[in-house]
Amino acid sequence: MTALVVLAGALVGFTVFAARRLLTYLHLFQQEEYDGSRFVAWIADNRAFDRRLSLVLLAIVAAQIAIPEGIAPGWLFAALAGAACLGAAALERNPLTEAKKKLAMTARARRIYALALALVVAVGAVAALASEFVAVWIVAVQVVPLALVGANLLLQPFEARVQRRYWREARETLAQVNPTIIAITGSYGKTSIKHILGHILETAGPTLITPGSVNTAMGIARVIRERLQPQHRYFVVEMGAYGVGSIRRLCELTPPQIGIVSAIGKAHYERFKSLDAVARAKFELAEAVSDNGGTLVVAADTLEFAGPRDFVERHRAMVVTVGEGATADLVIAALRQETDGIVAEIAWRGVRYELRAPLFGLHHGHNIALAFAAAASLGAPPEDIVASLKSTPQIAHRLEVKRQANGTILIDDAYNSNPVGFASALALLDTLRRPDGRRILVTPGMVELGSEHEAEHSRIGRLAAEHADILVAVAPHRVAPLAAAFAQAAPAREIVSCASFAEARIWLDRNLTGHDVVLIENDLPDLLEQQLRL
Repeated sequence: MTALVVLAGALVGFTVFAARRLLTYLHLFQQEEYDGSRFVAWIADNRAFDRRLSLVLLAIVAAQIAIPEGIAPGWLFAALAGAACLGAAALERNPLTEAKKKLAMTARARRIYALALALVVAVGAVAALASEFVAVWIVAVQVVPLALVGANLLLQPFEARVQRRYWREARETLAQVNPTIIAITGSYGKTSIKHILGHILETAGPTLITPGSVNTAMGIARVIRERLQPQHRYFVVEMGAYGVGSIRRLCELTPPQIGIVSAIGKAHYERFKSLDAVARAKFELAEAVSDNGGTLVVAADTLEFAGPRDFVERHRAMVVTVGEGATADLVIAALRQETDGIVAEIAWRGVRYELRAPLFGLHHGHNIALAFAAAASLGAPPEDIVASLKSTPQIAHRLEVKRQANGTILIDDAYNSNPVGFASALALLDTLRRPDGRRILVTPGMVELGSEHEAEHSRIGRLAAEHADILVAVAPHRVAPLAAAFAQAAPAREIVSCASFAEARIWLDRNLTGHDVVLIENDLPDLLEQQLRL
């Protein structure tokens, strides 16, 4: 009887531990968008499996082997194992309250968590009943993250039904409201173009844009179901691609009359493996626009790739190209960054216009030109577009210039860093610097570059040496190639290594003067910034 009570107590201790540890892993699983293969690969790459509790349990196993059974009963070691689990649970961080990007317990997250916990407890019960040998508890501890993957797989049929219902409701709402749908995709720039174009179109009629960086099927469906109203005349949709076929599926939900392809580049290169694959994925939007008899607005440099070039040659009448070459339909004649915003001189249908917007970063010149072309293609008078651009609000966390009370200038480029945007942000340090101030770059580098990670970070590191006086390298395990290239190109300049952005903020608070300009370039989620040690 004593043994059964102790085993039950050990199972309770393990259950408490599993409930806490599952939250830690669910937080990371959610940031991988519930992609089981990527989540397991991340755990393996980062060795993010349990060490501390497993080592304690291993010590108990060693004691159990070394001490004769007559001296210490088997149930004593099970009791120690249960106590160790409770101790580990007490030390576990709570991602609902303590994380940078906190765990969002959505309905789907709650379902996955509940089923995963049930699976883990079942494994613990089997361990408790199978043997008094504590080694079985080590196996149970290591199974915890895999339970999330298993739960997600078991729930897929249910989730598919839920998603079909949301999809159907969204399509019904779209059919009732019947707005003009403008879809935007590209390796980078799409969120900024969405905000700029949405601002322009508001002058012509009520406009809804997908908020923030929402660009997935379920995110878009939710926006339609909850926010699209009968008065909305335009609906501007950002479309993200996570592989060939992603954009095609989004276009089935929101068939676009106008499509914008902003760029083809190495952002999310890890997922696509080649730029040709990126081009194929992005130009699924072009095919959908063609099927709807609409107009496609494309950055001219996307035509460097064979697939896009072939599409434009076959559909020239429906395509508006935007670029710096004289053959573009909208020619960007000149770009310059001024202290109060960006200026783009363009030529459109034989008329020259000067576009001014209170935005920062030369790449925004291309973004406002693409937005101009799309709005003009929808029938907006060019003069009205020019006027609207002058009051464009800054885009949160995308080269957002914040002038602090103490005189420091903070350039917030925390979201969606990519090689082109990074280079543009570095140039802005020179534009906004003061004669007696320092240029400070704070960055953990860029993400999802795959095989290009080292080469791109080395290139950016050399470029940073031309524009920054101090490099604050966040998450040094990720940004090492950038820091090494910076040190080689500018050996006399200071490099500050910080394990996290929290440490970087402490350093900034202690060292900034009122004349410094600081660039925050990218801010990693917990999944990428932290080296999880459990």
